[in-house]
Amino acid sequence: MSSGLDRLAARIVVHAGEKALAIVTAESCTAGTLAALLADAPGAGSCFQGGFVTYAKACKTRLLGVPAVLIAAHTAVSREVAECMATGALDASGADVAVAVTGVLGPEPDEDGNPVGLIHIAAATRGGQVRHAEIRSQEPSRAANRERALAEALTLLGDTLAKVPSKAA
Repeated sequence: MSSGLDRLAARIVVHAGEKALAIVTAESCTAGTLAALLADAPGAGSCFQGGFVTYAKACKTRLLGVPAVLIAAHTAVSREVAECMATGALDASGADVAVAVTGVLGPEPDEDGNPVGLIHIAAATRGGQVRHAEIRSQEPSRAANRERALAEALTLLGDTLAKVPSKAA
């Protein structure tokens, strides 16, 4: 990954550690890369709880509690599913803040007809705040779409952490 993503992940880990907040990830199209970026950052042991890689729709339902009817109504690549993945990761982990990514990186559209470059990201907090970002990239490169998704997910996570009160004494 790029050193810019590593630096962004490191800043998030420092910030979460200072606030004594725990982070969890829920990933589909990024397949654990977001979790790896956070886990590799110095100090991750103090705030990073882990992640869920739920590439298949059935795993989103089974592991994160995303209702199958929600996926059927909106597809797995939607705001609704990204938000449900984030809140489901919070419920399953006990973390304070979650970030979720679902999308189509390429090289082909998904089985529901979602285009390459459509990515939904959500961040949720234990206090009930849910934030969303959507990417509609025209880039055909899977690697470029992954990098953009990771950058946006880290940015949304950092912005969300900034708004969560500290649990530090």
